[in-house]
Amino acid sequence: MKYKHTQIGYLMLVVTLAVAVLFAQAYIMAAAEPPSADSGTNLLVTTVMALILLILASFVLLQTIIDEEYLRIKFGYGIFRKKFSLNDVISAKAVKNHWYYGWGIKMWFKPRMWIYSVSGFDAVEITLKNGKTYRLGTDEPGKLEQAILQSIK
Repeated sequence: MKYKHTQIGYLMLVVTLAVAVLFAQAYIMAAAEPPSADSGTNLLVTTVMALILLILASFVLLQTIIDEEYLRIKFGYGIFRKKFSLNDVISAKAVKNHWYYGWGIKMWFKPRMWIYSVSGFDAVEITLKNGKTYRLGTDEPGKLEQAILQSIK
């Protein structure tokens, strides 16, 4: 393995925990009321709450791995992931994202690129042979840039 790093999105962690506390409080308050005849609604609400928490939790971490063949990124526990063949990467450079690019996974139209980020504004921009551009958020832009450049030689 040539490079492995996990970035923690502390703000998303705090938001996820706050939402979990709110959901727990709502659940406890609903349990204190007399049971309703429509238990299907309770199951649906509980399922939606759990789904929201799982999605939020999946964006708390961003792991970046470079091995012999691939540059891989994985959010949280791995539902959202992407891999790039190192043979397809033609350039890498450390960049700063604008604040309005935000965090998460998104397609930006001007300039046209995909952005993967969990925290901060530092990223490494990679360009592929097919002309597509990706920005990978990191709190180690210099190290990631060097690791990619050494791997694509």
